[in-house]
Amino acid sequence: MINLFQPQVGAEELDAVAQVFEDNWLGHGPRTKEFEAAFAAHLGVGPEHVVFLNSGTSGLFLALESLGLQDGDEVVLPSLSFLAAANAVLTSGARPVFCDADPRTLNPTAADVERSLTDRTRAVVVLHYGGCPGDIVRIAELCRERGVALVEDAACSVASRVDGRAVGTFGDLAMWSFDAMKVLVTGDGGMIYVKDAERAARVRRLAYHGLAQPSGFGYAKVSARWWELDVPEPGRRVIGNDLTAAIGSVQLRRLPEMVARRREIVARYDQELAGLDGLLTPPPLPAGHESTHYFYWVQMEPGLRDRVAGDLLSDGVYTTFRYAPLHKVPAYGTDAPALPGSDWASERTLCLPLHPGLSDADVLTVAASLRKALDARRAEAAA
Repeated sequence: MINLFQPQVGAEELDAVAQVFEDNWLGHGPRTKEFEAAFAAHLGVGPEHVVFLNSGTSGLFLALESLGLQDGDEVVLPSLSFLAAANAVLTSGARPVFCDADPRTLNPTAADVERSLTDRTRAVVVLHYGGCPGDIVRIAELCRERGVALVEDAACSVASRVDGRAVGTFGDLAMWSFDAMKVLVTGDGGMIYVKDAERAARVRRLAYHGLAQPSGFGYAKVSARWWELDVPEPGRRVIGNDLTAAIGSVQLRRLPEMVARRREIVARYDQELAGLDGLLTPPPLPAGHESTHYFYWVQMEPGLRDRVAGDLLSDGVYTTFRYAPLHKVPAYGTDAPALPGSDWASERTLCLPLHPGLSDADVLTVAASLRKALDARRAEAAA
């Protein structure tokens, strides 16, 4: 099977894990701090603004929790998002309000977001679809003008930039995911960025039980009895650890080469699929935009997409559509307005395999299988 995603880990990561074993400290410790500092440098921010977590989902929940949302508050987010974003909004006590997205980029525009704002809006959560930055500059300006917080779901945008500025640093908070299906993987893990220093310190506390000062002999002592607790407010335990941080540090060093290979695969898909009748490939990036190239998506007639996906699966090529529109999920409410862009995209879009483990031959196989399936299904329809 040619997989949609596949982690790129090997000897360097194993050596890093072996060193953690040798040092006999697997939990939250010096390697976690080193990874946070390296990732902060990657973003161009201070290390006090980032916290390594056990998942990107924990980052979304912490981000919304830190905003102090209440019943009656609203959070605007694109319907074409991962369900964790909607779950985080609901858990915070607010109500998710789904906005539309551009049907070709699958990213919301500033106009899409603005149509969904009301006097009850307290935050906007924006996804960068497939690693493409989208309309983030104008959305950030809109949020500042309206006085609402902006949370960037940069889960799959670890190397994305606009005019040299890292995606995730345009808003008030952001998170990245490092699970086994992402570009930079730690097995499970994530990072949260918090722009405001005071809020960042609070998020760090909330990520570790709410402790103002972690206890234990490894930390600066606030008294002779280092085991005593200072808990200004309750929190969870969603911090990362040195085992996963060691893998993350290696992956971060390898990130440029992995993204470069993804870029090559995207260019090959573009070449192989150009000019196919009725098939749309991703639109070109705007000037100044750099993508992580997490997804490569194609679009076709709605009645064709599902059958083509089945044919590809029979050929040993796994495809899918991400993300199913949340405004159609009963758990998140059924009073969403018409979202024609999201509906159009969700009926036509198919994500093809994209990861550095693909050989050139694999890419040609996927493209040939797609062409064969399209021809067969169109011939069937015409018969």
